[in-house]
Amino acid sequence: MSDTLDSLEARAPQQREQELMARLPQLIAQAMQAPGWARILAGVDPASITSRAALAALPVTRKCDLKALQHGALPFGGLNTTPLAQLRRIYMSPGPIFDPEGQGADWWRFARPMYAAGVRPGGLLQNCFSYHFTPAAFMVEAGAARIGCTVIPAGSGQTEMQVQAMADLKPDTYIGTPSFLKLIIEKAREMQADISSVQRALLGAEALPESLRNWFVEHGVPQVFQTYASADLGSIAYETVTDGVRDPGMVLDEDLILEIVRPGSGDPVAPGEVGEVVVTLFNPDYPLIRFATGDLSAILPAAPASASGRTNSRTNIRIRGWLGRADQTTKVRAMFVHPSQVHQIAQRHPEILRARLVVSGQMANDVMTLQCEVDHPPAAGTASAIQESIRELTKLRGEVLFVARGSLPDDGKVIVDMRDYK
Repeated sequence: MSDTLDSLEARAPQQREQELMARLPQLIAQAMQAPGWARILAGVDPASITSRAALAALPVTRKCDLKALQHGALPFGGLNTTPLAQLRRIYMSPGPIFDPEGQGADWWRFARPMYAAGVRPGGLLQNCFSYHFTPAAFMVEAGAARIGCTVIPAGSGQTEMQVQAMADLKPDTYIGTPSFLKLIIEKAREMQADISSVQRALLGAEALPESLRNWFVEHGVPQVFQTYASADLGSIAYETVTDGVRDPGMVLDEDLILEIVRPGSGDPVAPGEVGEVVVTLFNPDYPLIRFATGDLSAILPAAPASASGRTNSRTNIRIRGWLGRADQTTKVRAMFVHPSQVHQIAQRHPEILRARLVVSGQMANDVMTLQCEVDHPPAAGTASAIQESIRELTKLRGEVLFVARGSLPDDGKVIVDMRDYK
């Protein structure tokens, strides 16, 4: 049986890139039929967007902006290209933020991470994502329908019933959050129930530390996979294995273009550098163009081709997975300081290769220091000019510290709060 869900996963990396770029003009043209995207992309010629460089010149739309966009034009801010009456569902996340689901099969593209984890036709899985307001459980339902397996719609909560269902129905796969799986396993031990049928777990919506992954293996779940998805985008990336060995990082979904940009900007970072995940999604109902997720990750270097046939597993672009949040907005002396302001300061001064704002001291007696990577000792007066930019853009006073290229940590942090809150 093939290790890939379909032929898209087996494309040569160069073919995949060419086909994604060839689809861009049509995606941009389609998106601009929606009033929200027509405003955001005003003046853009869709036919000219045929490369990553051209895409990178388009504006970024951040997830943190969705609430305001949607409030101005409920429910989706004019970003949907399919009319409301023709959608299947509308979801509501805290905020509130509204997300659509169209009529297409496997609309969230969740069959890919499930299949990569070993879910196959005829399998039985216990779906422990919530069915309440948010789409995660329905992502699983649609993926299972495409693969041809049976779902126990368990949802979240009622731990004893979860254990009883596993003991009686004997599912082979758990899908849900890692924290809830841990609770189920602990409850099963307390009840002395046999849930050993669960040999596979596909986990998401929370971080999965390696220590917790090992704990699952030690407690009877030998195959543990992580997926990265969101209510706006559906499946983004997921883990894979080759010859029983987990591949590094996460493979990307086949229907998106991913960029890693410097937080607070739309500028792509160097390969391997940590930055914010920005996704362009080929979705006929809800196209998203340079959508900044607010998550941090990094692109991994290419590795030898995978024996599984999934060419995107060990070649082309893969990511390290979720590395934290990109929104590092910090309050200093009653004023909010945003990553975008740090980016604007750096743009004003070409001597700055990379900048990192460190807030230290104690609350009400804090100090802002802009650490600036430079290639050469700057000219006299440069520090004063940068301090003036800090004052103008943030309305706060700040110190300037010049450091050598490569001195700042590669962790995606633009603002670091090191204050003593005791």
